[in-house]
Amino acid sequence: MHKTFIVVGILNNEYVYISDGELRRIEKPKKKKVKHLNFTGTVAEEIRDIILSKKDVTNSKIKIFLQSADIGKEV
Repeated sequence: MHKTFIVVGILNNEYVYISDGELRRIEKPKKKKVKHLNFTGTVAEEIRDIILSKKDVTNSKIKIFLQSADIGKEV
């Protein structure tokens, strides 16, 4: 089973920071190699806008988006 995360930061061309709002909270995101990730192409517009405006993203916003987006869920 694969877990779904949101990219919450970009370190460089090889690494990004990911969070799911639960296990990997926004305060301590996981540093992950890009080549080990499968991207869905889905953009969390609201979360992206918060990050770009330099405001704090909450774990609850990340969890709500991941639950409502049906990303990676098998039918």
